[in-house]
Amino acid sequence: MTNGEKIRVLVADDSAFMRKVLVSILDSDGTFEVVGESRDGRETVEKAAKLKPDVITMDINMPHMDGLRATEIIMSTEPRPILIVSAESKDGADATLRALELGAIDFVAKPSGGIDLDMSSVREELVRKLRIASKVRVIRNLLRSTPAKAARVDPTRPGTASAATGARLPVAVLAASTGGPATLMKLMPAFGADFPAALLIVQHMPGAFTAQFAEQLGAVSRLPVKHAAQGDVLRAGQVYVCPGDCHLRVASGRIVLDDGPRIAGYRPSIDVTLESVAALAGANAVAAILTGMGNDGARGVMAIQESGGLVIAQDEATSVIFGMPAEAIRSGAVAKVLPLEQIATAISQRVGPQLGLSRVATLSGPTK
Repeated sequence: MTNGEKIRVLVADDSAFMRKVLVSILDSDGTFEVVGESRDGRETVEKAAKLKPDVITMDINMPHMDGLRATEIIMSTEPRPILIVSAESKDGADATLRALELGAIDFVAKPSGGIDLDMSSVREELVRKLRIASKVRVIRNLLRSTPAKAARVDPTRPGTASAATGARLPVAVLAASTGGPATLMKLMPAFGADFPAALLIVQHMPGAFTAQFAEQLGAVSRLPVKHAAQGDVLRAGQVYVCPGDCHLRVASGRIVLDDGPRIAGYRPSIDVTLESVAALAGANAVAAILTGMGNDGARGVMAIQESGGLVIAQDEATSVIFGMPAEAIRSGAVAKVLPLEQIATAISQRVGPQLGLSRVATLSGPTK
């Protein structure tokens, strides 16, 4: 696709009604050209190879071959940017996250409503995400087996946990948006079972999806992963996934969740989390800004830097979307720009010297 040309879209959905709604939305926008429609996964794979669209909208539940298998085949043969259009149910969330792991760029959740489904409520999101997806440089997604889990650290076992000593617990934050789910699924297995810091994950994602996302991360991680809850005590070797409908702060060694208004258009706000981590952990704070569109995190990384912490940005070559890392770099707070495969090592090396400190955050706040 070149400047001035319309974005060519293949619409895949087994519902004739849904295809009509999607085509109507795209036709009315003026920047898209629907080059084909498909009713099942097999037809979608065939038309993707023949029509070579700039982007595909992919339903999950289709006959003959579902959207997961179609996504897997397309991304491992002739990859095209894929936007998943799926239900917000638990099963829908699970399938959508698996599609993202297989290489889909992003997703739009269908509103509930059966035959009266009102896709106009997500029109703006659909159009915006299709435009973003059409610009992504996709790569072939080779199939890989799930890595075997290593033994996990038990924070209650003697020798790995102790009463708080007042020392600042190291806290690392992984922040991501577009392209983040698949990126985090690749990154998490690289953290060792003896990782000596609390690890927070803030991913822009609807609230109906993050609990399931935490489960999927836990399936590939050597560290225990939990969906963060109000009042959780920060512990070394524990991963906390921010709920998608809340801002996450840390205060006095605990998780504080806030379902208040969006901040600069975001909820969760990465800036909010980073600023609170900087205040709590000081020089023992690490932030890694991963793939994503927008500038969330660009303010927060300055707080991390000012506190003496380390800021890492994912490089452009391994980012699905380089927007967030680029904005973080532009802030002047980024100390290292690294490919994805080097980020876990860099974080672990930074927090490694802190092994002698308390593995449970002090509830009275950090010492000076």
